[in-house]
Amino acid sequence: MLSRLMNFLTACWGPTSERYVHSDTAGRQDGLLWYKDTGQHMNGEFSMAVVQANNLLEDQSQVESGPLSTLESGPYGTFIGIYDGHGGPETSRYINDQLFQHLKRFASEQQSMSVDVIKKAYQATEEGFFSIVSKQWPMKPQIAAVGSCCLVGVICGGTLYIANLGDSRAVLGKLVKATGEVIAIQLSSEHNVGIEAVRQEMHSMHPEDSHIVVLKHNVWRVKGLIQISRSIGDVYLKKAEFNREPLYAKFRLREPFKKPILSSDPSISVHELQPDDQFLIFASDGLWEHLTNQEAVDIVQNHPRSGSARRLVKVALHEAAKKREMRYSDLKKIDRGVRRHFHDDITVIVVYLDTNLVSRASSVKGPSLSVRGGGVNIRVKTLAPCGTPVELNTT
Repeated sequence: MLSRLMNFLTACWGPTSERYVHSDTAGRQDGLLWYKDTGQHMNGEFSMAVVQANNLLEDQSQVESGPLSTLESGPYGTFIGIYDGHGGPETSRYINDQLFQHLKRFASEQQSMSVDVIKKAYQATEEGFFSIVSKQWPMKPQIAAVGSCCLVGVICGGTLYIANLGDSRAVLGKLVKATGEVIAIQLSSEHNVGIEAVRQEMHSMHPEDSHIVVLKHNVWRVKGLIQISRSIGDVYLKKAEFNREPLYAKFRLREPFKKPILSSDPSISVHELQPDDQFLIFASDGLWEHLTNQEAVDIVQNHPRSGSARRLVKVALHEAAKKREMRYSDLKKIDRGVRRHFHDDITVIVVYLDTNLVSRASSVKGPSLSVRGGGVNIRVKTLAPCGTPVELNTT
């Protein structure tokens, strides 16, 4: 299905692709596309790209490599985060500023990396954003209807931790020695009520509410409002005191609720990395709307490492244009805001795994690195304006 696009990309990213290689941590901007084609983390190389569709970029992302605590003794490793916001950028921005700092604090307390450290970091981030909502509520009540998915990967001492809230996704590219193929293995659990198992989970958690999940405009949504069942933020569906006036009527439920409708408890899995594990693809759902797991893995595997994240984003944009029966060159001309009618913000981070580096003990130091995915540079002194209705998009 994507063979023609892959041929096109091969022509564009042939041996001359070295001209796109940049070593700066800031990345480069090309219209609404921000990218860092190549970089070095403690466990190998990485590539990163973000394309903006919303008026204010709602996707936030980061790669942190080196110390995972404040202690000289470690642990050391690599942290990857993708935060796909909805209703506005406030929550995803907050996570980008706070989650990794919380993780370092709890890792320092326990002097190690663990599932418990990650859970506590998520919980502290949720509580911190709730505190902001409480303070902002009298002036900007719509802040209660802003939230974010939250996908995290931590590589530490040969172990990979994957934590997720919402419908961003982490996929492993694994080599099958017998055939030489690299197969896609999804590592993250998703919390989107378009998935039957997630709908069943919601019904089991809210047996008293037969309308906990409803089909609206041919899309399954929690209370007819939102597709995801777990998030950071979205306080209007977690605390009843924020589901009232002056919150916009479209967000208010007819009947008060006694327990949180959405959860902030992440799904966390632990994987011992193997020599056959080639690379990881972390991406917001904007990518997975247009590519299957295997298609994404094939594109990464069959092309040079440099620019792999940007390559995935461009294939997704080609697919988005094709679905609307338009040319990619015409799609690129559409500005942020209006662009959201054609595709979502898309964030992709490809993390390559060097077996020799991955297997190092968590106490072994490495070069420190901190990179954040960018967007169009708009000066925003405070939170995004909440004076006009905020549309909840597909998440």
